[in-house]
Amino acid sequence: MSDHLALAPAAPWVELRTTDADWSAADPALLGTLLAHMHIIRAFEEAVLELAMDGLVHGPAHSSVGQEGGAAGSIVPLLAADQVNGSHRGHHHFLAKALAYLMPEGISPAAELTPQVEQLLQRTLAEILGLAQGFCQGRGGSMHLRWAEAGVLGTNAIVGGGVPLAAGAAWAHKHAGTQNVAVTYFGDGAVNIGSVLETMNIAAAWKLPLCFFIENNGYAVSTTVEEATAEPRLSARGAAFNIPSWKVNGMDPLAVHLAMSEALEHMRAGKGPTIIEADVYRFFHQNGGFPGSAFGYRSKEEESSWRQRDPLDLLGQRMQARGLIDEPAIAALRNRIKAAMTGAVAALTEDDPARAGKKRIRPELWPSPDFRDVGIRGDLSELAGARTEEEASFAGQLATRKFIDVVADVMDRRMAVDPRVVVMGEDVHRLKGGTNGATRGLKDKYPERTLGTPISENAFCGLGGGIAMDGRFRPVVEFMYPDFMWVAADQVFNQIGKARHMFGGDIEVPFVLRTKVAMGTGYGSQHSMDPAGIFATSPGWRIVAPSTPFDYVGLMNAALALQDPVLVIEHVDLYNSSGPAPVDDFDYQIPFGRAAIRRAGQEMTVLTYLSMVAHALEAVQQTGIDAEVIDLRWLDRASLDWETIGQSIRKTNNVLIVEQGAQGTSYGAWLADEIQRRFFDWLDQPVQRVVGGEASPSISKVLERAAAARTEETVAGLQQVMREKGVRPGLA
Repeated sequence: MSDHLALAPAAPWVELRTTDADWSAADPALLGTLLAHMHIIRAFEEAVLELAMDGLVHGPAHSSVGQEGGAAGSIVPLLAADQVNGSHRGHHHFLAKALAYLMPEGISPAAELTPQVEQLLQRTLAEILGLAQGFCQGRGGSMHLRWAEAGVLGTNAIVGGGVPLAAGAAWAHKHAGTQNVAVTYFGDGAVNIGSVLETMNIAAAWKLPLCFFIENNGYAVSTTVEEATAEPRLSARGAAFNIPSWKVNGMDPLAVHLAMSEALEHMRAGKGPTIIEADVYRFFHQNGGFPGSAFGYRSKEEESSWRQRDPLDLLGQRMQARGLIDEPAIAALRNRIKAAMTGAVAALTEDDPARAGKKRIRPELWPSPDFRDVGIRGDLSELAGARTEEEASFAGQLATRKFIDVVADVMDRRMAVDPRVVVMGEDVHRLKGGTNGATRGLKDKYPERTLGTPISENAFCGLGGGIAMDGRFRPVVEFMYPDFMWVAADQVFNQIGKARHMFGGDIEVPFVLRTKVAMGTGYGSQHSMDPAGIFATSPGWRIVAPSTPFDYVGLMNAALALQDPVLVIEHVDLYNSSGPAPVDDFDYQIPFGRAAIRRAGQEMTVLTYLSMVAHALEAVQQTGIDAEVIDLRWLDRASLDWETIGQSIRKTNNVLIVEQGAQGTSYGAWLADEIQRRFFDWLDQPVQRVVGGEASPSISKVLERAAAARTEETVAGLQQVMREKGVRPGLA
């Protein structure tokens, strides 16, 4: 019979419970601060629920009533420079961190609220109501609360979505040589999300000072923990990743405080991440002011039993037992805070003249509709004074060089002169520069800034996003293939792409994402797409697509200078091609938003990018058609060179868009629509397009070739435009 040897997890996993001795030894000032924090949060949440029940909160109001102990207990011991982020249920985290920032010495439950605290309550309430004076100028609402100055990275409406971003902040703290930490808050519903588990793995592997704080309130909306997982002790997840974990009664703020203090000691000592699971209970439904029992998934008896464990009552009773406060003083504390909330509500609302006895938002406090698109991306002031070059006028030494060598050289140069640049991705530290050599030599020269990642696009892409939002470093993330963006779609589009706008328009996100189009390599449907069309329809992203080695240098430098997320698209067909490139000058930029006319012509305008530039020029040569070929270089809506495009269209009156990839994710589809709306009066015929097939490229060499456009398809497209011109000569 086989031997069976019992195995034990490498990391400790404990349940922490307070004792009478803990309560006797607790600092009275600490207990008073915890009590004040929780009463402030409770009164704030009650005011929000009242406004929501009156129909004045547009959108959800995810109350944290009942969960105050977890937030106050874990956040009070943090330093001002420590950072937190959270989930859609995040008012309590936001308020606790903001209160700790404004009152670092603590808050006496006997003291009057300061004007700063009263302003905090009003601004936070204004944000939840969607008003201009809110922390995100009304764009964030209840679910997206950010105050960078106070260390609140931003709460998040995507379950588990903020966890990788917090890992980025933790990486920045560690790499900057500080002892600061990040804490990411999420619920039991997020524990089984891939991005959370991926981030636990990478945080443990890299020993990041990140606390995964699980608020286990028993329900993901109405689904119980026991229904969702076979291991309802959620802190058990730490055993899989060698992360020390604590399980604690979240209704006991002192227990949470003690657990967090132990976790902080571990993290500040450079030993890596921690997990704290706090058992808490939301007294109301997922959203709004009704209890869960009103929706049938909880019993009134269950709710009553948890209300008897109210963290405010527990702490108040413990303090009374030590003679630190009495019942009238607690009542006075509550009344002072309720009065402050009444004042905050009064400042934001007024009697509704159309509804007797009802309130409305003060009309003058709404953001202007003109603010709608402000801050989707930056104002480009960061490029002011930049040195720009074009190949034709470049005064430095040029030589014929391989495209892929130039890719590696410009990144080497940027990392040499800018210690903020960090490169990460799968295998970027091995194989002599990754799978294609694009990061050749970087690991040897910059070992702490060339990070080979686990296969976990959600985690390392989001981690890069968190680094970018931190602001101290500039991440360059590589997706080995662009199709992998779907694996990390939440981080790419919901988080990184939307962050600047969602949080008010003034957050900078200097993030570069490199990837390569691999059509023609036989890697099939899941490794071959052109991502330009997807990113072009996703607000917040800028896109560059270099077709020459010289342009690659300038476009990568511009991408790294921008304070926006930038997608840099490469093509495997170009890697082994050669062309004029700098020998020792890698410090110029390609002018922002400037296309390049690769061939002047009179009969039609050909708009293209990447490897299709060469195919278009070859097709023009084969047909003898006098076409003007424009290499777009900058592809996103806000960066396109509409001036050059417009001048060409007014001259030729005919447009052919040439791209290689599939029809469904086509870049040219939206571009054609935009051109026809901008330049309709100058067009002699509808915009024509050269594009691949409907299906993604497949493995068969024959079928892959049939799915992608190249020179032959471009020849046919040129001829089609000329035929259309001939059909309607009167319009020519």
